[in-house]
Amino acid sequence: MDADITLDIRNLETHFAADPGVSKAVDGVSFKVRRNETLAVVGESGSGKSVTSLSVMRLIPTPPGRIAGGEILFRGRDGRVRDLARLSEKEMRSVRGNEIGMIFQEPMTSLNPVYSVGDQIGEALRYHQGMDRKAARAEALALLKKVGIPAAERRLDEFPHQMSGGMRQRVMIAMALACRPTLLIADEPTTALDVTIQAQILDLMRRLQAETGTSILFITHNLGVVAEIAHRVVVMYSGRVVEEGDVRSLFKNPRHPYTRGLLACMPNLGQSRGEAARLEAIPGNVPSPVNRPKGCTFAPRCPWAEPACTTAEPVLEPVGPDHSARCRRWRDLP
Repeated sequence: MDADITLDIRNLETHFAADPGVSKAVDGVSFKVRRNETLAVVGESGSGKSVTSLSVMRLIPTPPGRIAGGEILFRGRDGRVRDLARLSEKEMRSVRGNEIGMIFQEPMTSLNPVYSVGDQIGEALRYHQGMDRKAARAEALALLKKVGIPAAERRLDEFPHQMSGGMRQRVMIAMALACRPTLLIADEPTTALDVTIQAQILDLMRRLQAETGTSILFITHNLGVVAEIAHRVVVMYSGRVVEEGDVRSLFKNPRHPYTRGLLACMPNLGQSRGEAARLEAIPGNVPSPVNRPKGCTFAPRCPWAEPACTTAEPVLEPVGPDHSARCRRWRDLP
């Protein structure tokens, strides 16, 4: 594992026991997050994005879920590489919130409603950093100020329900960054926010990354956010990586039909009114992880599919510098 790699996921498989069989929510996913880099993972609901991030944190409910195979190699702040998939629960507790922080999608359901935000931020500092209550409170106050919460001294003793959605998200970021983690996982942190607060949160994350050098794994379905914050992009579909590359090349020259479909769904503010301004849509739905179609899983929805696409699964192959795609017809796409 190279020294500039913070997280290296290799052939990760996460399965859930389902009534008709086994649900392969994550099916052989591999990608790397480099030091001081933001890697965005995008795809429709059901593509396996959030399950991948929860697998890294070992927060998959067991049963019915389990990590069925693969490696999750993580380089901690001491430079030591560990396979998170094989750590004990006690060892993982020393990693969660300490070396890996996580911002969850909906802070109102992630923050404890009966504890003040100051106590919740301070808990991680006392547990992982060994601070006493007074020192943890002072550090929690400093963190609230750093993430831009006004009147931080008063907000420190408030409860989550007394704050707006944007403020709760800032509290989640403060909690995730309290112990200066090597890796920050952000699972759709701007989904429930209006565009003004969303822009502030993204700007805050960029600024904090520049100050701390933290690597960020950013889970989202919003390609507009990806273009603004990410260095590289992984596109997932039906539990697998179908395209990966740097932001510029992937947006300029997508080589997988699914990526093209996602980009075509984005509104274009420069487009004129009328029929030409209608948004395109990808027909059909993401297939069930219990019963995937043979061959390319996107073939039933793909306008470029041919009979051979439904017989053999394509491999993820290079299509350019630092750019790969899982499509047998990528050379034929216009």
